[in-house]
Amino acid sequence: MKGIMILGTASDVGKSLIATGICRAYANECIRVAPFKSQNMSNNSYVTIDGKEIGRAQGIQAEAARTEATVMMNPILLKPRSDQHSEVILFGKALKTMSGKKYRDAFYEQGLKAIQTAFENLDQEFEMIVMEGAGSPVEINLKDRELVNMKVAEIADVPAVLVADIDRGGVFASIIGTLELLTPEERSRVKGLIINKFRGDLSLFEDGVKWLESKTGIPILGVLPYIENHMIDGEDSLSIPASTYRTGLDIAVIKPPYISNYSDIEPFYFEADVSIRWVSRLDELGHPDAVILPGTKSTIRDLQYFKAAGFDTWLVHYAENGGFIAGICGGYQMLGERLIDPYGSDTGLVSAQVKGLGIIPAVTAFLPDKTTTRTEAVVHPNTGFNLSVEGYEIHLGETLLSSECQRFLLLKDGKEEGYYGKNGRVIGTYLHHLFNNDEWRNHWLNSIRKAKGEPERDPVYISRLKDQKYDELAAHIKRHLDWEGLKEISEKWGTGHELV
Repeated sequence: MKGIMILGTASDVGKSLIATGICRAYANECIRVAPFKSQNMSNNSYVTIDGKEIGRAQGIQAEAARTEATVMMNPILLKPRSDQHSEVILFGKALKTMSGKKYRDAFYEQGLKAIQTAFENLDQEFEMIVMEGAGSPVEINLKDRELVNMKVAEIADVPAVLVADIDRGGVFASIIGTLELLTPEERSRVKGLIINKFRGDLSLFEDGVKWLESKTGIPILGVLPYIENHMIDGEDSLSIPASTYRTGLDIAVIKPPYISNYSDIEPFYFEADVSIRWVSRLDELGHPDAVILPGTKSTIRDLQYFKAAGFDTWLVHYAENGGFIAGICGGYQMLGERLIDPYGSDTGLVSAQVKGLGIIPAVTAFLPDKTTTRTEAVVHPNTGFNLSVEGYEIHLGETLLSSECQRFLLLKDGKEEGYYGKNGRVIGTYLHHLFNNDEWRNHWLNSIRKAKGEPERDPVYISRLKDQKYDELAAHIKRHLDWEGLKEISEKWGTGHELV
Protein backbone atom coordinates (compact mmCIF):
# COMPACT_ATOMS: atom_id res chain seq x y z
CA MET A 1 0.00 0.00 0.00
CA LYS A 2 1.25 3.47 -0.89
CA GLY A 3 0.33 6.16 1.57
CA ILE A 4 1.37 8.67 4.18
CA MET A 5 0.26 9.22 7.78
CA ILE A 6 -0.35 12.79 8.97
CA LEU A 7 0.31 12.85 12.71
CA GLY A 8 -0.02 15.78 15.10
CA THR A 9 1.69 16.85 18.29
CA ALA A 10 -1.79 17.48 19.75
CA SER A 11 -5.46 17.82 18.83
CA ASP A 12 -6.48 20.75 16.60
CA VAL A 13 -3.01 21.36 15.16
CA GLY A 14 -4.47 21.24 11.64
CA LYS A 15 -4.06 17.59 10.61
CA SER A 16 -7.50 17.39 9.00
CA LEU A 17 -7.09 20.54 6.94
CA ILE A 18 -3.62 19.56 5.77
CA ALA A 19 -4.85 16.08 4.83
CA THR A 20 -7.70 17.70 2.90
CA GLY A 21 -5.28 19.89 0.96
CA ILE A 22 -2.98 16.96 0.21
CA CYS A 23 -5.95 14.93 -1.08
CA ARG A 24 -6.90 17.70 -3.51
CA ALA A 25 -3.27 18.23 -4.59
CA TYR A 26 -2.93 14.54 -5.48
CA ALA A 27 -6.34 14.55 -7.21
CA ASN A 28 -5.24 17.54 -9.30
CA GLU A 29 -2.33 15.42 -10.50
CA CYS A 30 -4.80 12.71 -11.60
CA ILE A 31 -3.80 10.35 -8.79
CA ARG A 32 -6.61 8.14 -7.45
CA VAL A 33 -6.37 9.21 -3.83
CA ALA A 34 -8.49 8.43 -0.78
CA PRO A 35 -8.53 9.80 2.78
CA PHE A 36 -8.43 7.50 5.78
CA LYS A 37 -8.86 7.84 9.52
CA SER A 38 -9.24 4.55 11.31
CA GLN A 39 -10.97 5.94 14.39
CA ASN A 40 -12.57 9.35 14.65
CA MET A 41 -14.08 10.82 17.82
CA SER A 42 -16.52 13.50 16.77
CA ASN A 43 -20.18 14.44 16.83
CA ASN A 44 -19.67 16.24 13.52
CA SER A 45 -20.58 13.50 11.09
CA TYR A 46 -21.21 12.91 7.38
CA VAL A 47 -23.75 10.72 5.62
CA THR A 48 -22.44 8.66 2.71
CA ILE A 49 -24.42 8.15 -0.48
CA ASP A 50 -25.61 4.76 0.81
CA GLY A 51 -26.91 6.23 4.07
CA LYS A 52 -24.00 5.31 6.34
CA GLU A 53 -22.37 7.57 8.94
CA ILE A 54 -18.69 8.55 9.04
CA GLY A 55 -16.66 11.41 10.47
CA ARG A 56 -17.33 14.68 8.69
CA ALA A 57 -13.63 15.31 8.11
CA GLN A 58 -13.27 12.16 5.98
CA GLY A 59 -16.39 13.05 4.00
CA ILE A 60 -14.92 16.48 3.26
CA GLN A 61 -11.53 14.96 2.40
CA ALA A 62 -13.23 12.58 -0.03
CA GLU A 63 -14.88 15.54 -1.73
CA ALA A 64 -11.46 17.19 -1.99
CA ALA A 65 -10.09 13.93 -3.45
CA ARG A 66 -12.90 13.99 -6.04
CA THR A 67 -14.21 10.63 -4.94
CA GLU A 68 -17.33 9.39 -3.19
CA ALA A 69 -16.96 8.95 0.57
CA THR A 70 -17.37 5.41 1.90
CA VAL A 71 -17.27 3.77 5.32
CA MET A 72 -13.88 2.29 4.44
CA MET A 73 -12.40 5.77 4.83
CA ASN A 74 -13.48 5.92 8.48
CA PRO A 75 -14.40 2.44 9.72
CA ILE A 76 -14.73 3.48 13.39
CA LEU A 77 -16.55 6.62 14.56
CA LEU A 78 -16.99 7.41 18.26
CA LYS A 79 -19.75 9.90 19.10
CA PRO A 80 -19.52 11.18 22.70
CA ARG A 81 -22.81 11.04 24.61
CA SER A 82 -21.41 11.96 28.02
CA ASP A 83 -18.04 12.43 29.65
CA GLN A 84 -17.79 8.67 30.11
CA HIS A 85 -19.66 7.06 27.20
CA SER A 86 -19.62 7.18 23.41
CA GLU A 87 -21.75 5.62 20.71
CA VAL A 88 -19.60 3.29 18.62
CA ILE A 89 -20.27 3.47 14.88
CA LEU A 90 -18.70 0.56 12.99
CA PHE A 91 -18.62 0.71 9.19
CA GLY A 92 -21.29 3.39 9.24
CA LYS A 93 -23.80 1.68 11.54
CA ALA A 94 -24.40 2.16 15.26
CA LEU A 95 -22.97 -0.81 17.16
CA LYS A 96 -23.50 0.09 20.83
CA THR A 97 -22.78 2.73 23.44
CA MET A 98 -19.71 1.92 25.50
CA SER A 99 -17.68 3.43 28.31
CA GLY A 100 -14.12 4.41 27.51
CA LYS A 101 -12.77 1.55 29.59
CA LYS A 102 -15.04 -1.06 28.06
CA TYR A 103 -14.19 0.14 24.57
CA ARG A 104 -10.49 -0.08 25.33
CA ASP A 105 -10.77 -3.52 26.95
CA ALA A 106 -13.31 -5.22 24.68
CA PHE A 107 -13.17 -3.58 21.24
CA TYR A 108 -9.47 -3.55 20.41
CA GLU A 109 -9.23 -6.78 18.42
CA GLN A 110 -12.47 -6.04 16.58
CA GLY A 111 -11.11 -2.61 15.76
CA LEU A 112 -7.88 -4.02 14.35
CA LYS A 113 -9.86 -6.34 12.07
CA ALA A 114 -12.00 -3.43 10.87
CA ILE A 115 -8.88 -1.43 10.00
CA GLN A 116 -7.43 -4.37 8.06
CA THR A 117 -10.68 -4.81 6.15
CA ALA A 118 -10.78 -1.11 5.28
CA PHE A 119 -7.19 -1.14 4.03
CA GLU A 120 -7.81 -4.21 1.87
CA ASN A 121 -10.77 -2.47 0.22
CA LEU A 122 -9.07 0.88 -0.29
CA ASP A 123 -5.89 -0.69 -1.64
CA GLN A 124 -7.88 -2.31 -4.46
CA GLU A 125 -9.40 0.98 -5.62
CA PHE A 126 -6.88 3.74 -4.94
CA GLU A 127 -3.27 4.52 -5.77
CA MET A 128 -2.58 6.68 -2.71
CA ILE A 129 -4.03 6.78 0.83
CA VAL A 130 -3.70 9.97 2.89
CA MET A 131 -4.09 8.83 6.49
CA GLU A 132 -4.81 11.03 9.47
CA GLY A 133 -3.95 10.33 13.07
CA ALA A 134 -5.78 11.64 16.13
CA GLY A 135 -4.64 13.86 18.98
CA SER A 136 -1.06 12.95 19.87
CA PRO A 137 0.66 9.64 19.02
CA VAL A 138 2.32 9.57 22.44
CA GLU A 139 -0.55 9.42 24.92
CA ILE A 140 1.40 7.02 27.11
CA ASN A 141 -1.58 5.81 29.15
CA LEU A 142 -3.44 4.75 25.98
CA LYS A 143 -0.63 3.92 23.59
CA ASP A 144 -0.50 0.14 24.07
CA ARG A 145 -4.03 -0.32 22.66
CA GLU A 146 -4.45 2.66 20.36
CA LEU A 147 -6.21 2.24 17.02
CA VAL A 148 -5.45 5.46 15.21
CA ASN A 149 -1.83 6.62 15.18
CA MET A 150 1.43 4.67 14.99
CA LYS A 151 -0.32 1.29 15.18
CA VAL A 152 -2.20 2.14 12.01
CA ALA A 153 0.96 3.37 10.25
CA GLU A 154 2.55 0.05 11.23
CA ILE A 155 -0.37 -2.01 9.89
CA ALA A 156 -0.33 -0.11 6.58
CA ASP A 157 3.48 0.12 6.62
CA VAL A 158 3.58 3.77 5.60
CA PRO A 159 5.83 6.70 6.59
CA ALA A 160 4.58 9.57 8.72
CA VAL A 161 4.76 13.36 8.84
CA LEU A 162 4.41 15.19 12.14
CA VAL A 163 2.43 18.46 12.27
CA ALA A 164 2.88 21.06 15.02
CA ASP A 165 0.83 24.21 15.68
CA ILE A 166 3.04 27.24 16.23
CA ASP A 167 0.07 29.56 16.85
CA ARG A 168 -0.61 28.03 20.28
CA GLY A 169 3.04 28.36 21.37
CA GLY A 170 5.52 25.73 22.53
CA VAL A 171 6.20 24.39 19.06
CA PHE A 172 9.80 23.34 19.82
CA ALA A 173 8.89 21.48 22.99
CA SER A 174 5.88 19.81 21.36
CA ILE A 175 7.96 18.45 18.47
CA ILE A 176 10.96 17.35 20.53
CA GLY A 177 8.74 15.90 23.27
CA THR A 178 6.64 13.91 20.80
CA LEU A 179 9.68 12.46 19.03
CA GLU A 180 11.38 11.58 22.32
CA LEU A 181 8.36 9.61 23.51
CA LEU A 182 8.16 7.52 20.35
CA THR A 183 9.97 4.19 20.29
CA PRO A 184 13.00 4.01 17.96
CA GLU A 185 10.94 1.95 15.51
CA GLU A 186 8.10 4.46 15.54
CA ARG A 187 10.43 7.42 15.21
CA SER A 188 12.05 5.82 12.15
CA ARG A 189 8.73 6.24 10.35
CA VAL A 190 8.65 10.02 10.88
CA LYS A 191 10.23 11.40 7.70
CA GLY A 192 9.12 15.02 7.79
CA LEU A 193 7.92 17.86 10.01
CA ILE A 194 5.34 20.55 9.20
CA ILE A 195 4.98 23.79 11.14
CA ASN A 196 1.37 24.94 10.85
CA LYS A 197 -0.59 28.14 11.56
CA PHE A 198 2.34 30.54 11.33
CA ARG A 199 1.59 34.27 11.57
CA GLY A 200 3.99 37.05 10.62
CA ASP A 201 7.33 37.21 8.81
CA LEU A 202 8.51 33.73 7.82
CA SER A 203 12.13 34.90 7.73
CA LEU A 204 12.00 35.30 11.51
CA PHE A 205 11.58 31.54 11.86
CA GLU A 206 14.48 30.49 9.64
CA ASP A 207 16.75 29.90 12.63
CA GLY A 208 14.00 27.82 14.21
CA VAL A 209 13.82 25.61 11.14
CA LYS A 210 17.59 25.08 11.16
CA TRP A 211 17.60 24.26 14.88
CA LEU A 212 14.78 21.71 14.58
CA GLU A 213 16.37 19.98 11.60
CA SER A 214 19.73 19.86 13.39
CA LYS A 215 18.21 18.63 16.66
CA THR A 216 15.92 15.98 15.16
CA GLY A 217 17.66 14.97 11.95
CA ILE A 218 14.25 15.23 10.25
CA PRO A 219 13.59 17.75 7.45
CA ILE A 220 11.07 20.54 7.86
CA LEU A 221 8.85 20.10 4.81
CA GLY A 222 7.41 23.57 5.20
CA VAL A 223 6.01 26.32 7.37
CA LEU A 224 2.32 26.85 6.57
CA PRO A 225 0.91 30.34 7.17
CA TYR A 226 -2.34 30.62 9.11
CA ILE A 227 -5.36 30.46 6.78
CA GLU A 228 -8.28 32.76 7.51
CA ASN A 229 -11.81 31.94 6.29
CA HIS A 230 -10.89 28.77 4.43
CA MET A 231 -14.59 27.75 4.37
CA ILE A 232 -13.82 24.06 4.84
CA ASP A 233 -15.76 22.20 7.53
CA GLY A 234 -13.86 21.41 10.71
CA GLU A 235 -13.63 17.98 12.32
CA ASP A 236 -15.05 18.42 15.81
CA SER A 237 -16.06 20.91 18.49
CA LEU A 238 -12.44 22.05 18.90
CA SER A 239 -12.81 23.56 15.42
CA ILE A 240 -15.90 25.67 16.16
CA PRO A 241 -15.18 29.15 14.79
CA ALA A 242 -15.03 32.05 17.21
CA SER A 243 -17.98 34.39 17.61
CA THR A 244 -18.09 37.28 15.15
CA TYR A 245 -19.34 40.81 15.78
CA ARG A 246 -20.60 42.82 12.81
CA THR A 247 -23.05 45.62 12.19
CA GLY A 248 -26.42 44.22 11.13
CA LEU A 249 -28.07 41.04 12.34
CA ASP A 250 -27.21 39.42 15.65
CA ILE A 251 -27.75 35.63 15.75
CA ALA A 252 -27.21 33.77 19.02
CA VAL A 253 -26.42 30.05 18.85
CA ILE A 254 -27.11 28.43 22.21
CA LYS A 255 -24.33 25.87 22.49
CA PRO A 256 -25.19 22.52 24.13
CA PRO A 257 -22.40 20.60 25.87
CA TYR A 258 -22.71 17.68 23.42
CA ILE A 259 -23.19 19.74 20.27
CA SER A 260 -23.23 17.80 17.00
CA ASN A 261 -22.85 18.92 13.41
CA TYR A 262 -22.00 22.50 14.31
CA SER A 263 -21.09 22.96 10.62
CA ASP A 264 -24.80 23.82 10.20
CA ILE A 265 -23.85 27.30 11.46
CA GLU A 266 -20.75 27.94 9.34
CA PRO A 267 -22.52 29.46 6.28
CA PHE A 268 -23.51 32.51 8.34
CA TYR A 269 -19.85 33.45 8.75
CA PHE A 270 -19.80 34.51 5.12
CA GLU A 271 -22.74 36.92 5.40
CA ALA A 272 -21.22 40.40 5.74
CA ASP A 273 -23.95 41.78 8.00
CA VAL A 274 -24.42 38.76 10.29
CA SER A 275 -22.87 38.32 13.71
CA ILE A 276 -22.73 34.79 15.12
CA ARG A 277 -22.44 34.53 18.88
CA TRP A 278 -21.91 31.18 20.60
CA VAL A 279 -23.75 31.41 23.90
CA SER A 280 -23.23 29.10 26.89
CA ARG A 281 -24.67 31.24 29.72
CA LEU A 282 -27.94 33.10 30.08
CA ASP A 283 -26.21 36.42 30.79
CA GLU A 284 -24.51 36.19 27.38
CA LEU A 285 -27.77 36.15 25.38
CA GLY A 286 -28.57 39.86 25.32
CA HIS A 287 -31.20 40.81 22.70
CA PRO A 288 -30.49 38.75 19.57
CA ASP A 289 -32.41 39.13 16.32
CA ALA A 290 -32.61 35.33 16.01
CA VAL A 291 -31.69 32.23 17.99
CA ILE A 292 -30.52 28.86 16.68
CA LEU A 293 -30.68 25.65 18.71
CA PRO A 294 -28.21 23.29 16.99
CA GLY A 295 -28.01 19.52 17.03
CA THR A 296 -26.81 17.47 19.98
CA LYS A 297 -25.75 13.87 20.54
CA SER A 298 -27.52 13.84 23.90
CA THR A 299 -30.79 15.71 23.55
CA ILE A 300 -32.38 15.14 26.96
CA ARG A 301 -29.15 15.68 28.87
CA ASP A 302 -28.51 18.94 27.01
CA LEU A 303 -32.12 20.04 27.45
CA GLN A 304 -31.71 19.59 31.19
CA TYR A 305 -28.53 21.66 30.99
CA PHE A 306 -30.44 24.44 29.21
CA LYS A 307 -33.16 24.36 31.85
CA ALA A 308 -30.65 24.50 34.71
CA ALA A 309 -29.05 27.52 33.04
CA GLY A 310 -32.42 29.29 32.68
CA PHE A 311 -32.57 29.20 28.89
CA ASP A 312 -36.01 27.53 28.86
CA THR A 313 -37.92 30.45 30.39
CA TRP A 314 -36.03 32.94 28.25
CA LEU A 315 -36.75 31.03 25.01
CA VAL A 316 -40.47 30.68 25.74
CA HIS A 317 -40.72 34.42 26.42
CA TYR A 318 -38.67 35.18 23.31
CA ALA A 319 -40.94 33.05 21.11
CA GLU A 320 -44.10 34.57 22.61
CA ASN A 321 -42.79 38.02 21.71
CA GLY A 322 -42.16 37.19 18.07
CA GLY A 323 -38.52 36.15 18.17
CA PHE A 324 -37.00 34.12 15.34
CA ILE A 325 -36.02 30.60 16.46
CA ALA A 326 -34.63 27.77 14.35
CA GLY A 327 -34.15 24.32 15.92
CA ILE A 328 -32.12 21.73 14.04
CA CYS A 329 -32.31 18.02 14.89
CA GLY A 330 -31.81 17.87 18.67
CA GLY A 331 -32.70 21.57 18.86
CA TYR A 332 -35.95 20.79 17.03
CA GLN A 333 -36.73 17.99 19.48
CA MET A 334 -36.21 20.33 22.45
CA LEU A 335 -38.76 22.81 21.09
CA GLY A 336 -41.59 20.30 21.58
CA GLU A 337 -43.80 19.62 24.58
CA ARG A 338 -42.42 16.25 25.62
CA LEU A 339 -39.47 13.94 24.93
CA ILE A 340 -39.84 10.20 25.61
CA ASP A 341 -37.02 7.65 25.69
CA PRO A 342 -38.85 4.28 25.83
CA TYR A 343 -35.76 2.21 24.93
CA GLY A 344 -33.11 4.30 26.65
CA SER A 345 -31.68 5.22 23.25
CA ASP A 346 -30.93 8.82 24.20
CA THR A 347 -30.33 8.68 27.95
CA GLY A 348 -29.49 5.06 28.64
CA LEU A 349 -32.50 5.01 30.99
CA VAL A 350 -35.46 2.97 29.75
CA SER A 351 -38.77 4.92 29.76
CA ALA A 352 -37.14 8.22 30.72
CA GLN A 353 -39.18 11.27 29.73
CA VAL A 354 -38.96 15.01 30.25
CA LYS A 355 -40.92 18.11 29.41
CA GLY A 356 -39.69 20.02 26.40
CA LEU A 357 -39.63 23.77 25.95
CA GLY A 358 -43.27 23.70 24.87
CA ILE A 359 -42.76 26.17 22.02
CA ILE A 360 -44.23 23.84 19.39
CA PRO A 361 -47.02 21.25 19.85
CA ALA A 362 -44.95 18.11 19.34
CA VAL A 363 -43.78 14.95 21.08
CA THR A 364 -40.49 13.20 20.29
CA ALA A 365 -39.87 9.52 20.95
CA PHE A 366 -36.34 8.12 20.72
CA LEU A 367 -36.17 4.83 18.83
CA PRO A 368 -33.56 2.04 18.84
CA ASP A 369 -32.61 2.46 15.17
CA LYS A 370 -30.99 5.59 13.81
CA THR A 371 -32.08 7.40 10.64
CA THR A 372 -29.10 8.31 8.44
CA THR A 373 -29.94 9.57 4.98
CA ARG A 374 -29.27 12.26 2.45
CA THR A 375 -32.40 14.29 1.84
CA GLU A 376 -33.85 16.39 -0.96
CA ALA A 377 -36.95 18.51 -0.41
CA VAL A 378 -38.78 21.72 -1.18
CA VAL A 379 -40.01 24.25 1.33
CA HIS A 380 -43.62 23.17 1.83
CA PRO A 381 -45.96 24.78 -0.74
CA ASN A 382 -48.34 25.75 2.08
CA THR A 383 -45.73 28.23 3.31
CA GLY A 384 -46.13 30.19 0.08
CA PHE A 385 -42.51 29.68 -0.98
CA ASN A 386 -41.02 27.61 -3.77
CA LEU A 387 -37.46 26.82 -2.73
CA SER A 388 -35.52 23.57 -3.12
CA VAL A 389 -33.25 22.42 -0.28
CA GLU A 390 -31.01 19.46 0.38
CA GLY A 391 -29.02 18.14 3.30
CA TYR A 392 -28.85 15.07 5.46
CA GLU A 393 -30.52 13.53 8.50
CA ILE A 394 -28.88 11.75 11.44
CA HIS A 395 -31.27 11.14 14.33
CA LEU A 396 -32.73 8.53 16.67
CA GLY A 397 -35.91 10.44 17.41
CA GLU A 398 -39.25 10.59 15.65
CA THR A 399 -41.19 13.81 16.20
CA LEU A 400 -44.99 13.78 16.01
CA LEU A 401 -46.73 17.12 15.48
CA SER A 402 -50.34 18.05 16.19
CA SER A 403 -52.50 17.74 13.10
CA GLU A 404 -53.09 21.49 12.85
CA CYS A 405 -49.38 22.26 12.60
CA GLN A 406 -47.91 23.78 9.45
CA ARG A 407 -45.15 21.55 8.07
CA PHE A 408 -41.85 23.03 6.96
CA LEU A 409 -40.63 20.70 4.19
CA LEU A 410 -42.10 18.42 1.56
CA LEU A 411 -39.59 15.64 0.97
CA LYS A 412 -38.82 14.14 -2.42
CA ASP A 413 -40.66 10.96 -1.43
CA GLY A 414 -43.82 12.94 -0.62
CA LYS A 415 -43.49 12.88 3.18
CA GLU A 416 -43.87 16.05 5.21
CA GLU A 417 -41.15 17.08 7.65
CA GLY A 418 -40.48 19.71 10.26
CA TYR A 419 -42.45 22.59 11.77
CA TYR A 420 -43.17 26.04 10.35
CA GLY A 421 -44.95 28.37 12.75
CA LYS A 422 -45.71 32.03 13.36
CA ASN A 423 -45.13 32.89 9.68
CA GLY A 424 -41.69 31.37 9.75
CA ARG A 425 -40.52 32.90 13.00
CA VAL A 426 -40.32 29.43 14.59
CA ILE A 427 -38.85 26.61 12.52
CA GLY A 428 -37.87 23.08 13.48
CA THR A 429 -36.36 20.42 11.24
CA TYR A 430 -34.20 17.30 11.16
CA LEU A 431 -32.42 18.57 8.03
CA HIS A 432 -28.75 19.24 8.72
CA HIS A 433 -27.09 21.76 6.41
CA LEU A 434 -30.40 23.55 5.91
CA PHE A 435 -28.57 26.87 5.91
CA ASN A 436 -26.01 25.67 3.37
CA ASN A 437 -28.84 26.15 0.86
CA ASP A 438 -28.03 29.68 -0.27
CA GLU A 439 -31.50 30.70 -1.47
CA TRP A 440 -33.18 29.46 1.72
CA ARG A 441 -30.58 31.05 3.97
CA ASN A 442 -31.05 34.34 2.15
CA HIS A 443 -34.84 34.12 2.49
CA TRP A 444 -34.61 33.45 6.24
CA LEU A 445 -32.13 36.26 6.80
CA ASN A 446 -34.18 38.70 4.72
CA SER A 447 -37.21 37.91 6.89
CA ILE A 448 -35.18 38.91 9.94
CA ARG A 449 -33.78 41.99 8.18
CA LYS A 450 -37.28 43.09 7.24
CA ALA A 451 -38.53 42.63 10.81
CA LYS A 452 -35.61 44.71 12.06
CA GLY A 453 -36.06 47.43 9.47
CA GLU A 454 -32.85 46.56 7.66
CA PRO A 455 -32.60 46.47 3.85
CA GLU A 456 -32.83 43.07 2.19
CA ARG A 457 -29.73 41.63 0.56
CA ASP A 458 -28.96 39.37 -2.38
CA PRO A 459 -27.90 35.77 -1.73
CA VAL A 460 -24.29 34.93 -0.97
CA TYR A 461 -23.61 31.84 -3.06
CA ILE A 462 -21.07 30.08 -0.87
CA SER A 463 -21.93 26.63 -2.23
CA ARG A 464 -20.45 27.65 -5.59
CA LEU A 465 -17.16 28.48 -3.88
CA LYS A 466 -16.66 25.10 -2.21
CA ASP A 467 -14.70 23.35 -4.93
CA GLN A 468 -12.70 26.51 -5.53
CA LYS A 469 -11.71 26.52 -1.85
CA TYR A 470 -10.36 22.97 -2.12
CA ASP A 471 -8.17 24.09 -5.02
CA GLU A 472 -7.02 27.15 -3.08
CA LEU A 473 -6.09 24.93 -0.12
CA ALA A 474 -4.13 22.57 -2.39
CA ALA A 475 -2.30 25.55 -3.91
CA HIS A 476 -1.50 26.81 -0.40
CA ILE A 477 -0.08 23.39 0.53
CA LYS A 478 2.06 23.17 -2.61
CA ARG A 479 3.25 26.77 -2.32
CA HIS A 480 4.50 26.48 1.25
CA LEU A 481 5.53 22.81 1.50
CA ASP A 482 8.23 20.92 -0.31
CA TRP A 483 5.59 19.12 -2.33
CA GLU A 484 8.00 17.00 -4.33
CA GLY A 485 9.79 16.09 -1.11
CA LEU A 486 6.50 15.05 0.49
CA LYS A 487 5.65 12.84 -2.47
CA GLU A 488 9.13 11.34 -2.44
CA ILE A 489 8.69 10.23 1.16
CA SER A 490 5.80 7.93 0.25
CA GLU A 491 7.28 6.95 -3.13
CA LYS A 492 10.56 5.72 -1.66
CA TRP A 493 9.17 4.10 1.48
CA GLY A 494 9.63 0.35 1.39
CA THR A 495 11.90 0.41 -1.66
CA GLY A 496 15.15 0.27 0.27
CA HIS A 497 15.78 3.92 -0.62
CA GLU A 498 13.98 5.60 2.27
CA LEU A 499 14.98 9.15 3.09
CA VAL A 500 17.21 9.35 6.15
